Amino acid sequence: MARLQATGLEVCDFADLPVERHRPAERENGVRDLARVVDVARRTAGEVARLCAAGYWPLALGGDCTITLGVLAGVLRHHHDAGLMYVDGDADLNTPQGSESGVLDTMGVTHLLGGGAPALSGIGPTHPLVTADRLELFGFDPEELDTGQWLQVAALGLHATPAPVVRLDPTARAADALGRMETAAGSFLVHFDVDVLDTGRFPLANFPHFGGLGLDEVTVCLEQFCRSPRCAGLVLTEVNPDHDPDDELVDQLVAAVCVALAPRQHT
Repeated sequence: MARLQATGLEVCDFADLPVERHRPAERENGVRDLARVVDVARRTAGEVARLCAAGYWPLALGGDCTITLGVLAGVLRHHHDAGLMYVDGDADLNTPQGSESGVLDTMGVTHLLGGGAPALSGIGPTHPLVTADRLELFGFDPEELDTGQWLQVAALGLHATPAPVVRLDPTARAADALGRMETAAGSFLVHFDVDVLDTGRFPLANFPHFGGLGLDEVTVCLEQFCRSPRCAGLVLTEVNPDHDPDDELVDQLVAAVCVALAPRQHT
């Protein structure tokens, strides 16, 4: 919090929601631990909605990627046409029927678009939580998508900018994605999963992506997204501090987030 305040931002810490750690769970209807995931997402939505109503700009620190469903559900209560900039190492388009793991963390986008388990996809004031034209998949590893998922991207007309394309010109590709988002949505939330970063250089996430982006490349993109006057919040997910015993990577990550948020003078 002190690092953000040092940039000139006014920052309020509203403390943590109760922590729900991973536990073994059997698959039911293709997914694991649905009730707990829905409960956390609903509590997150309620808290975010309360903060938005009070005029705050939320910075949410997760948690796995399902946290973003809750944050977007809360934002949508005050920004009814909000979109989502999904900066992630995966496209998270797995389905309960097609997933080998049954882990809901791998199905976030499926549920955001209204598919999957109705108890999770239906947590917000709109269904789906986001429409295809207001969703940008940005920075993912294209090797993580199977043929069926690529066909789904094409069938839904999703805007998809994989890591190799971003790497060619991060500034230009971020500007392209931002331009499409600002045309389609009155406001948008940014989802930033640290597994979008190259594990060989920045092994902070649980799931490795050796074709990921560098922190400098991601910072350039986040700065553009978060500087937009239509940006309605940022979600940071999947940080595993156990992978960083000396706190060097976390320190670099905090610096990057401060750079991304510093241009926005808001509470």
